[in-house]
Parts: sequence; C-alpha cells; structure tokens
Amino acid sequence: MQLSQYISDLLYRYECVTVPNFGAFLSHPISARINDVTNDFYPPQKRLSFNAQLQSNDGLLATYIADIENIPYEAATSKIDHQVSQLKLSLDKGETVVFKHIGELHASSEGKLLFVPAESLNYMTEAFGLASFVSPSIERQAHQAVVQKLEANGAIALTPKSRKSKLLKYAAIAVLALGLSGSIGSNLYLSQIEQQNSIALDTANKTLDNKIQEATFIIDNPLPAVMVSLKKQSGNFHIVAGAFRMEANSERKLQQLLALGYNARRIGVNKYGLHQVVYESFETRKAAVSALFKIRKAEDRAAWMLIKKLP
Repeated sequence: MQLSQYISDLLYRYECVTVPNFGAFLSHPISARINDVTNDFYPPQKRLSFNAQLQSNDGLLATYIADIENIPYEAATSKIDHQVSQLKLSLDKGETVVFKHIGELHASSEGKLLFVPAESLNYMTEAFGLASFVSPSIERQAHQAVVQKLEANGAIALTPKSRKSKLLKYAAIAVLALGLSGSIGSNLYLSQIEQQNSIALDTANKTLDNKIQEATFIIDNPLPAVMVSLKKQSGNFHIVAGAFRMEANSERKLQQLLALGYNARRIGVNKYGLHQVVYESFETRKAAVSALFKIRKAEDRAAWMLIKKLP
C-alpha cells in the first residue's frame, strides 16, 4: 500500500491528515516570501509539520483508501495498522522513514520523532502553477560610482563655465521646447482623431440597431423544433486539469478535454489571476474520488480535486 501517496493526496484538501496510532501531518499556510541572501522569490505555500500526539482515528485516511482501492472500510483500517507497525519497527531500529513528497521522520537520542519537511510539492491549491524564481539585485551604487568618475575626469560637465557652454545650454532648451510643443501638438491631433472615430463608431452602431429593430423576418417553411438535453454541470467537487495565466491557454486546454469526451469547463479565475479548467464537477466526494483515480491513471498524474462551492 502506498501510504505516502494517499497522505499526499489528502494534504491538498485538508490541513490535518491523521495516521491512526502513529501521528498527524499538518499543513500551515504561509505568505509569499523573498530570500534576501539568494534573491529567490517564493509563492504562497503550505508548510508541513508532524505531531506525534494526534493519533486518534478520525476516519479520513481509511475512508479515502477504501474508496480508492474499492475495499471495505475495515480492510482499509487493517492495512493502515499493518503499515504503522512496519513504520514503528523501522524507527525503533534507528532508520529514517521517508514519506515521498511529504518529508522524513527519524527518532532522536531521547526517543522523540523529528520531522524534516520536503520541498518538492506545494500543497496550496490556490497557488497551483506558480513557481519560485530568482531576480538579481540592482547594483545602483556601481552606476553612481561610474558617473562620479566620469564627472571627475571632465567627461561630463554639469555646470556651464563659459559663454560657449551657455549658448549650448540655451540651444538645448530651445530644442527641448520645440520637441515638447511638437509632442503636445501630436498628442492633441491624435486625441481629436480618436474622438472623431469614437463618435463615428457610436453613430454606426445606433444606425445598425435601428435597422435590426425595424427588420421583419418571414419564414415560409420553418424547421421543426429540436429538443436538446444538456447535462448541467454542478457540484462542489472538481477535478482540476490545470490553471493558466493566459486565458487563451485555458480555452485550448478546455477544447482538448472536450474532444476527449470529458464534461470539462472553466470555473473562473482564482485570487492569483489563474484561469482554472476542470475535467468535470461532481455532487459527491465519492464520485469525485473515483473519477480522480481514473483520470490520474489514464490522463495526468498531477490532476487533483478542488472542493469549492461555485456561484
């Protein structure tokens, strides 16, 4: 049984996933941050931790395993107990237990469990698609030193010291004034053109609207009415296919999923400005979990479930 994968799946949607008689993995949201030393920019994410005191079975993990593997709840609980026994045996031997994409656990000399979180996945679904990046700092002092050096060598004269330099200064002011007047005149001319175009466009639209309202359409042989039954997309459980910065990319993904036979749709823009596309939406968690398992197996391992009530 891939216990790490099941825990990882649940951490996308829950802040606490308890492994009965072992401990709980917790997620804490943190804001976007900057590393001043390395100039790394990190998106918002969830930081993971482990609490060995939380061992009561809340049924979340067992229910999820039962749904995914299509086995009774009692069988799922038995599998978890067997896995926990192996984990405790490894820790008692002084070995490090690795939970893929979650972190590592090992026992200290005092017998306490120490947890080192992994950084390979971001469990904050709202930041899906955002990655860290490096932006080098701007060395303003270096440019200032170059300017000061040029000025000291006489390459740049900031104050006029002769009649000739004064004439050059006045000439520069005149050229600047001419440039500004030309720029202002050009902007006024363009503004007038844009205003006239806008008036002409409004007039054309009003004329077209009047013609449409006055038109009369007569159809001698009307076609019979066709009744089309459309499946309404509803439910708060959504299987997410991706989130895209460009709306055109989200539309392209939507058309791909529709061509594959999925009841795909776009569910709007999240708070990070990303256009979200889903394979399908479901009324119940069980139906969504079953579909997620099939989609991960057939289409995309990175698909995940979003629980959100849409307007």
